[in-house]
Amino acid sequence: MKRTRIALVSLFSAVALAFVAVPAAAQPSTTVELINELNGKLLYIGIPITLLVEVILIYTVIKFRNNDDPQPTKENRRLEITWTVATAIILLFVGVASYGVLANPDVTYAEQPGVETPGEGNSALVHAEAYQWGWEFTYPGENVTVDGSEASPVVVPMNQSVYFEVTSRDVIHAFHVPEMGLKMDAFPSQNQTIKTVPTEEGTYQGYCAEFCGVAHSQMYFQVEVVPQDEYEQWLQEQSSDGGSSGSGNESGNASNSSVVTAPAELTAVAN
Repeated sequence: MKRTRIALVSLFSAVALAFVAVPAAAQPSTTVELINELNGKLLYIGIPITLLVEVILIYTVIKFRNNDDPQPTKENRRLEITWTVATAIILLFVGVASYGVLANPDVTYAEQPGVETPGEGNSALVHAEAYQWGWEFTYPGENVTVDGSEASPVVVPMNQSVYFEVTSRDVIHAFHVPEMGLKMDAFPSQNQTIKTVPTEEGTYQGYCAEFCGVAHSQMYFQVEVVPQDEYEQWLQEQSSDGGSSGSGNESGNASNSSVVTAPAELTAVAN
């Protein structure tokens, strides 16, 4: 029994040290920061509950392993009231913490009076249109179009509000940039807006997260976060070059030509 106590104390100490020792990693955007913070809070609740249940389970198995005449559990109202109240408190905490994140505009954006309009001030607005099987990103009012490829990434400013207006040209797709915590379904003839504030320079991989046909796995794109002055310079350069850099029409034609060589059965399923 003494060894068991020492083992349990060591386990709890290791878990506590792990929580304290884990450094706070840099977050690429306010969106992923909010989501990771919520996940951390839920872990603080979930891990102690899991450990408590496992300890009780192990204790019960060891204590009653040689009991050949088990007896029914006696009613204990105090215990039942205790775990009912404890469960209610835990669920209330989870609900309040989750709502605080889900209601944040950087996670669930909705146009409201007094809220910044997409593209207003130094904020950036990018229209993301998905199609089988590629992307076309346009900057409204800037005469700039890119396809999100490595040679023509989606460039956005750091420490400024960035809005992605997501839609589809044909079937259901999904705009997803995991490292930035961004995900939004793309429906035909519908525009849905997602907002974030990038906080770290770098290039982040995005892709379509909704199966949409034979070339679904090829629907990658890149989002490049740069300082505000570099972003403005990039817009000027793209506009002076004619406003199109690797436009989606060329990619779309390439994708369509590849579909001709695909099996007829797969093409029929995709349509």
